[in-house]
Amino acid sequence: MEIRLHDKDFIPFISAQELDFAIQNMARLIEDDFADDVPVFVGVLNGSFMVVSDFMKHYKGSCEVSFIKMASYEGTTSTNEVKQLIGLNQDLAGRTVIIIEDIVDTGNTIEELKELFKKQNVKHFKIATLFFKPEAYKKDIKLDYVGIRIPNKFIVGFGLDYDGLGRNLPEVYQLKD
Repeated sequence: MEIRLHDKDFIPFISAQELDFAIQNMARLIEDDFADDVPVFVGVLNGSFMVVSDFMKHYKGSCEVSFIKMASYEGTTSTNEVKQLIGLNQDLAGRTVIIIEDIVDTGNTIEELKELFKKQNVKHFKIATLFFKPEAYKKDIKLDYVGIRIPNKFIVGFGLDYDGLGRNLPEVYQLKD
């Protein structure tokens, strides 16, 4: 079923079941890799709130969760500038930090986060993302856990928005050509 947000039409792209499967798989892989650790999962707001929520339901190990808010989008295109809006307020020196992103496209936010956490002297810095756009990715930073690789198309739903709308959709839609 097609939906309309503001002035644009979107068509179904990824079902709620596919999203759940990808998140469960990421949680299992991270659990296996850090079974003897207590990682700090850092969700990148606003988009990751649904991913982090579902991820935490599936992660069985001991862990902590926190959030950071950054911004780089206006409308349907990346501004290529990342502005940190809300930072972390805990000491992460010697800790395992795993970033949980909703989507990685250009990699600008990831680059900024890597610099930020390098200064914090973390033990391990890993990146988990539900969606990855390989065609758009411009960085040499390794993504450690990828849920779903997608083409370089604009998507909404499951935390992702188009100018504020669509975050609450339980599945993902892509911009209609």
